[in-house]
Amino acid sequence: MKKGVLFFVSLLMIVCVALAGCSSDDANGSSDSPKSKTVSVYTAFPEQEVAIYIEEFEKETGLDVKFVRLSAGETLARLQAEKENPQASVWFGGPSDTFVAAVNEGLLEEFQPEGADKLPKNFADEKGVWTPIYVGALGFASNADWLSKKGLTAPASWEDLLKPEFKGEITMAHPASSGTAYTVFATLVQLIGEDEAIEYAKKLDQNMRQYTKSGSAPAKQAGLGETGVGISFAHDILAPKHEGYPIELSFPKDGTGYEVGAVALIKNGPKDEVENAKKFIEWSISKKAQDLYAKSNSFRLPVHPDAAVPDGAVSLSELEVIEYDAVWAGENRGRLLKRFEEEVVGQEAAKE
Repeated sequence: MKKGVLFFVSLLMIVCVALAGCSSDDANGSSDSPKSKTVSVYTAFPEQEVAIYIEEFEKETGLDVKFVRLSAGETLARLQAEKENPQASVWFGGPSDTFVAAVNEGLLEEFQPEGADKLPKNFADEKGVWTPIYVGALGFASNADWLSKKGLTAPASWEDLLKPEFKGEITMAHPASSGTAYTVFATLVQLIGEDEAIEYAKKLDQNMRQYTKSGSAPAKQAGLGETGVGISFAHDILAPKHEGYPIELSFPKDGTGYEVGAVALIKNGPKDEVENAKKFIEWSISKKAQDLYAKSNSFRLPVHPDAAVPDGAVSLSELEVIEYDAVWAGENRGRLLKRFEEEVVGQEAAKE
């Protein structure tokens, strides 16, 4: 009888120790705990485009990608709101100056993927948090039919956009919601000075037809004839032009800015997705992934030195680009946007 009781007590202690060990492993994210087969992504890529990249990644890895399409400014706002409990593990696409702002607020986790050392140093993040994935310059998308009907030529400078003939015919995103539009404003600040850029934006506002939330929307609207001129990145202009829409692409000869598109690991994202998220980031800078820019007709310029450059894409070396300081733009984002909203127009003006 005593032996039976002792055996039962011993067995009970072993079970309790084992359960305690399992609980401890789960709490510490041990490799013995169940792992997710999912990657949750916030992306600034257009939905049809990002679907191509995601499908290829899923095919290659067997992982399942869940994504939410948001402009860069909207992604930053989402991460600020979710700081204590982020709902995604990767931020994929959008201008690096918005990523810089996120880094300064402690919203991103330091992670440099394998292969990052092969990418151009002038596009890299000195702090080693985000990683470059593509580049593209700002340009003007004019509806060719509208230009012909009005007997106009496409704008070839920032000053051209202020001409009377463009009154009510200019569309761009709002800088507070869109990384594209913030790059526009930060470009003007770096090109002509802060106070001068505010005065320019006030004059441009008099010619505005609409502010959008998405940076790629103005190019699409120009292609559809909903606006005379849209301000977007060149790759977002060339995509609808390639589809057959009557778009004429031009660039400001007085100097244009550009984006370094980025990808990063979101700080404190879903713990069971961290390794999957790192795989996604490493894949995104691979030659195989960046070759997809050419295959998908996205016209983005890849940063991988061996990746295929899309036919028809416009390289930065062909343009009059300014020495755009994305770090400065990111660090001064809050202050500059405050001035824009107070002195030019508030974010409530942005429409879908």
